[in-house]
Amino acid sequence: MLDQIVSLMTPQIAVTLLAAIAAFATALTVLMPVLSRDRLNTRMQVMATERDKMRAARLADLVKKEGQGRLRTTPKGFMQEIVDRFNLRSMFETEEVRDKLKMAGLRGQAPLVTYMFFRVAMPAIVAVLALIYLFVIADYAYPPMVKVGLAIGAGYIGFYLPNMFVENLVQRRQTSIKNAFPDALDMLLICVQSGMSAEAAFGKVSEEVGSQSLELAEELSLTTAELSYLHERRQAYENLGKRTGIPGVKAVATALIQAERYGTPIGQALRVMAKENREMRMAEAEKKAAALPPKLTVPMIVFFLPVLFVVILGPAIIQVFNYR
Repeated sequence: MLDQIVSLMTPQIAVTLLAAIAAFATALTVLMPVLSRDRLNTRMQVMATERDKMRAARLADLVKKEGQGRLRTTPKGFMQEIVDRFNLRSMFETEEVRDKLKMAGLRGQAPLVTYMFFRVAMPAIVAVLALIYLFVIADYAYPPMVKVGLAIGAGYIGFYLPNMFVENLVQRRQTSIKNAFPDALDMLLICVQSGMSAEAAFGKVSEEVGSQSLELAEELSLTTAELSYLHERRQAYENLGKRTGIPGVKAVATALIQAERYGTPIGQALRVMAKENREMRMAEAEKKAAALPPKLTVPMIVFFLPVLFVVILGPAIIQVFNYR
C-alpha cells in the first residue's frame, strides 16, 4: 500500500499537496484571531454581571432596613419644625456629632433632628419637673428662691442628658463589637483563604456573626454594601473604622487599605491582625484581672471583716457574759 502511494507521488502531485497545505495554514493563521473568542472580556463581563447582582442585593437590603426605620428615615413633625425655626443645625450639627451618632448606631437625619431637639428641650423639661417635685410633691422647708435655684441646676444637668444617653449607647455598642470582633476576624480570614472575594467574605461573616453580635453584623453588612457600590474600596474600610470608633477595627481597616494599595495578600494582613486582636483581648483580660484586687479591698473591709470578727470573737464574748 505504501509502495503504491510512493509510486503515484509524482513531483506535480507533491507540489500541489504542499501548496494546498500552505494555503490552509495561511488561511488558518489569518482566521484564528478572528474566530477565537476573547475569553478575558467574556470573563470580565461575567464578573461585572455578578458584581451588579451583588450591588443590587445589598442596596435592596439597605432599602429593607430603611423601611424598618433603622436607616435614613425622613424626619417629620414637631421636632423638625422646632429645629428649623430656631436654626439649631448651625449650633449642634457638626461632624463630631454625626460621627458620635453613627458610633451609637443612629444613622440618618431623624436621629440627628431628635438629638438637636432634646439638647434644647431637655433643660426646660427637667427644670419644670424639678419645680413640680420641689413645690408640689415634696415638702421641703426651703425658701422659694432656693427651690428655684435647685430647679435651674437640674435644668443645667438636663442639657447634658442627651450626650450621656448617646455615650451610653456608644459604650454598649462598642462592647458588643469588641467581644465578637476577634472571632469575626478569624472567620473573615478563613473565608478569604478559601478563595472568596472581600465582598463575599464580609457578607458571609455578617450572616454568621449575627447570633453573637447584631451590632457587628450590621456594620459588616454595611461594609459589604459599600464595597459593592463605592468607587473606592478604601472609603468603605475607612467608614467601617469611623463608624465603630474601636482601635482594633481601625487597625484592621488600615491593614486592608494598605494590602490593596501595595498589592500584598489580604489573607496575610488578616492573619497578622487576627493575632494582634487576640493578643489585645488577652491583654485586656489580664488588665481587668490585675485591677480586681484593689477593687475588692473596700468590699472585704466593709462586708467580710465584720462577719469574720463576729465569728471569731462571738463565742468568747458569749462565754464572758455567761460567767458574769
